Amino acid sequence: MWKQLNSIRYMYIRSHLYGLVLNTFILLSILLSIYVWFQPEWLSAGAILLFTFLYLGVGFFMALYAGFRSSGDLKQRLDYISTMITQLSRGKLSSRIYFHESDEIAAVGDELNVLGEKLEQQKESLMKLADEKSELARSAHKAATIEERQRLARDLHDAVSQQLFALTMMAQAAMKIFDRDPDKAREQLEEITQMALQAQTEMRALLLHLRPVHLSGEPLTEGIASLIEELKQKCMIDFDLQVDEVEQLPTTVEEQLFRVVQEAFSNILRHANASEVKVEITHDGEEIFLHIADNGIGFDTEEKKTNKASYGLKTMRERCEEIGGTYSLRSRKGEGTHIDLCIPINVGEKEAEG
Repeated sequence: MWKQLNSIRYMYIRSHLYGLVLNTFILLSILLSIYVWFQPEWLSAGAILLFTFLYLGVGFFMALYAGFRSSGDLKQRLDYISTMITQLSRGKLSSRIYFHESDEIAAVGDELNVLGEKLEQQKESLMKLADEKSELARSAHKAATIEERQRLARDLHDAVSQQLFALTMMAQAAMKIFDRDPDKAREQLEEITQMALQAQTEMRALLLHLRPVHLSGEPLTEGIASLIEELKQKCMIDFDLQVDEVEQLPTTVEEQLFRVVQEAFSNILRHANASEVKVEITHDGEEIFLHIADNGIGFDTEEKKTNKASYGLKTMRERCEEIGGTYSLRSRKGEGTHIDLCIPINVGEKEAEG
C-alpha cells in the first residue's frame, strides 16, 4: 500500500494537489483582502466560501487527471529502462532501448545502450579467451603426454631393451659352450640371472610412472602406504614409513607430493641399489616436511647435473617449486641419498574445488 503511494504516478498527483492547496490559499487571501479593504457589494463572505469550495472541488479532480496524464509517459519510459536493466542482468546483452525525446531519461537510455554494447564485447572476448585457454590446456596435456611417452620409450630402449638383447646373446653363447665348458656356461648363467634381476628392477621402476597421477580420493599418507605395500611384494627393500596425520591438505599439494614420492622410489629402484628406504612426513602447523632417504650407492651431485639420469631429480624439484616449497638433495658415493622437501601450508584450510 505504502509502496504504491510512493510511486512516480502518486508523486505527480501529490505535487498537483500541493499546488492546488497553495493556489487556494493564495486566492483566498486575495479575496479576503479585497473584502476587507474595499467591501464590494458583489463580494460577500458566503460568495468567498462558495467560490473556494468550488475551486477546491474542481481543482481536486483536475489535479488527479493531470497527475495521471503527466506521469503516465514518464512511468512508461522508466519501465522500459527497468526492463532493459533486467535483461542485461539476465545475460541478454543484445537488448537496446530508444527514446524520441532528448531529455535526461533519454540520456540514461543511451548510456544503458553503450553499457550493453561494452558488456557484449567483453562477453565475446571472455568466450574467446576461454576457448583459447581450453585449447592451450589440451595442447599442454597432449605435449606432456607425448613427452612422458618419449621418456618411457627412451628409458625402455636405453635400459630394459638393451639388457634383454644382452641376455639373449649371453644365453645363446651359454648354450653353445655348455657341453664343452660347463663351468664357463655356469658363470654366464649367473651373469644372466643378475642381468635379468636388473632388468626386472628397471621395469618395476618404469611402471611406477604409469600409475595414476591422482590419489583417487585417498589421503596422501594412505596413498604412500599403499604404494610401499605394493613395492614390498615386488622387490627386496625394507621400507620404513613414519607419518604425522595431516588433515584437509589441498588436493594439489597431495598430488604433487605423491608424484615426488613416486619419482624418488623410481630412482631408488633403478640407480641406488639400496636395501633400506626411509620416508618421513611431519608438520608443525604451518609447513609440511617430506624426508626420503636410502642406504644405496649414492652419487656425485655435480656429475649428476650433466647426466641425463638427473631428469627425475629435476622433475622432483619442479613439482616442489610448483606448490611453493623448497627442495634439498644430499648424496655422496657410498653414503646413500637424502631428499628433503618443505612445503608451506595452512593445515585445516581445504582447497576450494572447481
